[in-house]
Order: sequence, then C-alpha cells, then structure tokens
Amino acid sequence: MSDNTPVDDLTKDQAQAELKRLALLLSRANQAYHGADAPEISDAQYDALKRRNLEIERRFPELEQSDSPTHVVGAPAAEGFRKIEHSLPMLSLGNAFDEDDVRDFDTSIRKYLGLKVDAPLAYTAEPKIDGLSLSLRYEDGKLVHAATRGDGRIGEDVTENARTIKDIPEALKNAPTVLEVRGEVYMSHMDFDALNKAQKNAQKKVFANPRNAAAGSLRQLDAKITASRPLRFFAYAWGQVSEPLATTQNAAIEHLSELGFSTNPLTKLCESPDALIAHYQDIEAQRATLGYDIDGVVYKVNDLGLQARLGFRSTTPRWAVAHKFPAELAWTRLEAIDIQVGRTGALSPVARLMPVTVGGVVVSNATLHNEDYIAGRDSTGGEIRDGKDIRIGDWVQVYRAGDVIPKVADVDLSKRPKSAEAFVFPKLCPECQSDAVREPGDAVRRCSGGLICPAQSVERLKHFVSRAAFD
Repeated sequence: MSDNTPVDDLTKDQAQAELKRLALLLSRANQAYHGADAPEISDAQYDALKRRNLEIERRFPELEQSDSPTHVVGAPAAEGFRKIEHSLPMLSLGNAFDEDDVRDFDTSIRKYLGLKVDAPLAYTAEPKIDGLSLSLRYEDGKLVHAATRGDGRIGEDVTENARTIKDIPEALKNAPTVLEVRGEVYMSHMDFDALNKAQKNAQKKVFANPRNAAAGSLRQLDAKITASRPLRFFAYAWGQVSEPLATTQNAAIEHLSELGFSTNPLTKLCESPDALIAHYQDIEAQRATLGYDIDGVVYKVNDLGLQARLGFRSTTPRWAVAHKFPAELAWTRLEAIDIQVGRTGALSPVARLMPVTVGGVVVSNATLHNEDYIAGRDSTGGEIRDGKDIRIGDWVQVYRAGDVIPKVADVDLSKRPKSAEAFVFPKLCPECQSDAVREPGDAVRRCSGGLICPAQSVERLKHFVSRAAFD
C-alpha cells in the first residue's frame, strides 16, 4: 500500500497497517528530534505524517490505540540525566497551516464557549521560537530546578546548565511563593555562526541549524560545555503558580517581563481572526531580520478564565494553536549576485542571501539559473515564463527544490528599494576577462578563455579526478 493512498480509500485492514507504519515513523522522528537533537525528517514531513495518522483515527476511531502518536508529546528523558516530574504537564500545541484553519480555530472556541459570532473574543499572537522548551521552578524567589519537556510528564534535570544562561534569573523579587516559568531556549543567528566557525576550527561537530545547536548545548551532562555556548531564553508561559500572575495572557506575560524575564516584543493582542492573520503576515515578513529562528505564530485566548473553561485535550490545550510557516519557504533579502564559472565555461549567477532557515537548514546562497531568469526577459526582450526581474536589495522568497537545492521562487516588488537597478549580466568572464559569449538559442553565457581561465582549469581538474569521470 502506498502512503499516498487517500484516507477515504483505505479499507479497515489497510488503515490498521498504515497506523502501525506511521507509529514507527513518528516514534523514530520524535526520538531523533527531541531525544537526539538530530532530526531525520523536516518539520513539514513530520506534520504531514501526524495529520495522516489523525485523519485515519478519525475515520476509524475503533483503531486508535492508547499509545497512539496523537497522544505522544516529545520523547522520554535521556539516560544520564536525573529526572524531574512536571507538576503540570508540558503539552504540545495543535497546528494551523492556512487561514481557513485559523478561522476554524476561532469558530471551535466560540462553539465550545457558547459565544456568538459577533461576541468579543481577544487572542494574543506571538512568534513561535524554534528552540528547546524549558521549565524553571522558583520557590520563595529562588531557582530550585530546571527541566526539559521530556515526554510532557517527566523531563531531564538541566538545572546547573540553565544557571549558566544569562537570560535566566537566579532570584526573583516580588514573585509568587511558587512560580514555574516556561519558555524556549534558543540561539541567535550571529552566535550560531560564531559557534559553528569555532567548532569547524576545532574539527568538532558542526550544527545544521540554531535549534539543533541550542538543544544540543542545553542537554549536556557537563554544565561547563553549556556555559561556553551562547544560549538565550524567552519566557512565554507558566506551569504551577501559588497565586495568579494576572487575569489575562497578555498581562501575565507583562508580569513575567517585570520579574526580569525576556519576553518577545512582537507579542500582540488581536481582536479577530483577521487581525491574527495580519500579524502572522507581519511577523513572517520580518522573519529573516529577527536574528533568531521562528517557525510560526502561536495564538492563545487572552482571558485566562476562558482558558480554564476550555481546558485541554490529551496532549494539547483547546485555547491555543500554532500557525506554522510553510516549512520549505522563507522570505529574505538578496544582498548580492555573484557569478561563478564552471567546467564548461558557463557563467552561473548565485544569489547571496541574508541567512534564513528553510526546511531545517540555514540557507545563505541560492541558484539564479541564468541571465534571462534574473532579467525576466530573454535576449530578444520578450518575457519568459518564471522570469523574475531580480535586483540586489530585493526581498525574495526562497525554497529548497527537492528539499536540497535552494532556489528563488518569488520577488516582493512592494519592498523593492527605490535605488535598486536592473542587474547587468557580465559580458566578460569575471575570472580571466575573456569574452563571455552566448550562442544563438543557448540560455547560458560561456567564457571563451578555455584553459587560460583559472576557474575552468580548476573545475576541469576536479571533474577529471572525480568518480564520475576518472575510473
């Protein structure tokens, strides 16, 4: 049976077999992501598997098992760490993937609460930080322990590691007697780049993205290693409290800020689904310039009394949802266009981008195909399909074709700087200054220098000794 078989076409026996297959895949993915900090599949692939599992269980509820992936949060605490049981479970969030899902979320909240369509209902909207969840427990204003999410019930004791993070206060003034502050440990893009350079120079493991670097740095058995890593912390929630922080989500976050925690300045109060979507779009447009990774926007019912009425499902709160960004797409700024010369003399344009994480990988370069693709017109001046009129300074949408090669998908002309000029493709080879010739009917311009061109010489030698050419 193909995993592409529509759920509506599955027989009961096929559905049972598919649920078993999905359980294995999701269990492995959870362990790789949460347990080993080394994801084996993208977020989009994971979400697709989990959605398919949920759809099958909804169609065949009698097949749902008590250990179904829909009931699983994170992964069991790793060996080597002391275990801490959370006083209140650290749950995950349900997902929304498009505007209809956001409106459905609002509709379901109103239906559950018995509210009319036009009744006032406010939400908070905040960036979803792509890091590692952490719970901090304070008693009488002093930090007594810190724990990772683990499986939602039992986490890893990383107290000594957490004490090394500057954003985490050791002591609080005027705090409730018991206060559990929850949030996300992350690493900024600048610190991530510096860490990877240091790791490379020391011939140590290089991290794929800031999330992996942050998670791997916090989950160390030696706190000295964590102390050497530039970790940050955003607070956005709480667990057990001896007295309420506030009556609304927004005011509670402000209270956490007053206590000394870093909270996200992009958190906003919204009065409707349209306002939520508008803020989502605003945050998405800023994504590349934030200096840290986010993978969506989280919406929460603002009134804490209503949150209490709404309660929880088995692994997610009814009063919150994560509106995810498309995993394989991101907007960023085109900072330069470089021309590379290949083995055959072909001049290939490469986009130099403001680094942005796309599909779990930090992307700073993307192919621009050829000069027609950049200009949006062919050599006769006619418009070509998929041509973009790409200019330095543009905001461009990047995607990973086949989940491997970064490419430019679109240009936001509304953000084009007034000073931006059309890119002039070179007529001379940038390596040897020989004529770069474009033959009639050829989409590629080529250096005519042959072996006098240093770039061609090197690339031809590399090809000659490669497995594909020299056996």
